[in-house]
Amino acid sequence: MRKLVFVFIIILFLTACSVEQASNDMPKEIRPPAVAGQFYPAAAEEITEQINGYLKQASTPPVAGEIKAIIVPHAGYDFSGQVAAYAFKLLEGVKINTAVLIGNSHTAYFDGAAIDSSDVWQTPLGQVAVDKELADKLIKADSAIKYDASVHGQDHVLEVEIPFLQVVLAGNFKIVPIMLGNKADDSYKKLAKALKDNLGENDVVVVSSDMSHYPKHEDANKIDRGALEKIKSGKVDELEKYVESVENSGVANEQTVLCGIDAVKTLLELARLSGWDKIEVLKYLNSGDVSGIGDKNRVVGYGAVAFAQIQTAGGLNREQRELLLTMAKETVESFVTTGQAPEFDVTDERLKQKQGAFVTLTKNGQLRGCIGQIVPTDEPLWQVVREMAVAACSEDGRFNPVEKSELDELEYEVSVLSAPEAIDDWKKIELGKQGVIIRKGGRSGVFLPQVATETGWTLEEFLGQLCSQKAGLSPSCYKDKDTEIQIFSAQVFK
Repeated sequence: MRKLVFVFIIILFLTACSVEQASNDMPKEIRPPAVAGQFYPAAAEEITEQINGYLKQASTPPVAGEIKAIIVPHAGYDFSGQVAAYAFKLLEGVKINTAVLIGNSHTAYFDGAAIDSSDVWQTPLGQVAVDKELADKLIKADSAIKYDASVHGQDHVLEVEIPFLQVVLAGNFKIVPIMLGNKADDSYKKLAKALKDNLGENDVVVVSSDMSHYPKHEDANKIDRGALEKIKSGKVDELEKYVESVENSGVANEQTVLCGIDAVKTLLELARLSGWDKIEVLKYLNSGDVSGIGDKNRVVGYGAVAFAQIQTAGGLNREQRELLLTMAKETVESFVTTGQAPEFDVTDERLKQKQGAFVTLTKNGQLRGCIGQIVPTDEPLWQVVREMAVAACSEDGRFNPVEKSELDELEYEVSVLSAPEAIDDWKKIELGKQGVIIRKGGRSGVFLPQVATETGWTLEEFLGQLCSQKAGLSPSCYKDKDTEIQIFSAQVFK
């Protein structure tokens, strides 16, 4: 009998192995290079040599904060490669998880946003996998975002950025290639919101766009530098008005101000939602500036821009944020599974500082639990995060405790808070940047800063909801003289 059982176990093991092997051997859908040998060299050695040459020449100014996104041109490397290098140089030696590539299609018109459904993209420098997990999340986030490989196959707009990433980034990375369909609708807002809700700590956004097509050199200089100033303002409406004014100005041969206008608008909206508060113009040239091959009578403009998130004094760096997120996740999984919170050996002195924090759990984009401690106690930050993770999954009275079957679907967000400060005028509150605590007659309520950006409320709506929804007071209680108002800032990551 023992022999039969042993043989049966071996058969099961071999069957499992064969299934796994078959899964690993499944053919991959490869998006081959469409413009190698045209927009950039076809040989790996030539690509690497050309890009490294551009990077060496690029005197990129320092950009404060953590780089979250860049705007780069997409013409042939001989024309725009030097400008692109100014932005890609900021990613040199950086290790990321996924680069989200966004551009306007140059081959098709369609509604919404199209993500390529291929498994990998091939360049002469090798293959880069498509991050299907992130792509699936984006598609589930909004019906305007779909898989569509047909608009990616022959378009150069995103392809030309990948060899730069392959040269500058450290280690392996994935991509999510996204095209917008030139319909001038609100698809950019939907894509920005989906990205804001689903981008990870180690993801970057690469927007691909050239600028003026095809005025004279001096006209392009003036038009494009104006467009870059509007991009630097971070305001979509100002950029739209500027583009419309240029298009109506009658500049000879000016056909488009930004061929990736919807991609750029997506990034501006994403930066607003995410609090990326530093936008820096790195370099501008046009094709007329290229020695030996540029024609100053008919040019295309090229700009490089960086978007960064400023780390405030005392803020957490990337590694510290990742560690707190890992702790929150492991704590929830351990507590739900065993009823016990895990122990952690924390050596980072920054995480031992006394600071308040919230832990927020979401499932399929919906709130699943959120508990926090606002005022710092004698406990170190990492321990507060561990305790709030337990509370978020088991003590939020709005929800049933998290069950084991839900663990794979949970996403985690941590908000590390500054100490609250009292203010004497509610109009001083910076909407979207500061959280608010309301206290009156033994009742109190709190909203984190991100509530304002997620809802789109005005300051009056934000405070009215805080008074009525969270504190159980009159919607106008924030105007009462005997109402105590405190503000705080938060470093939010997920």
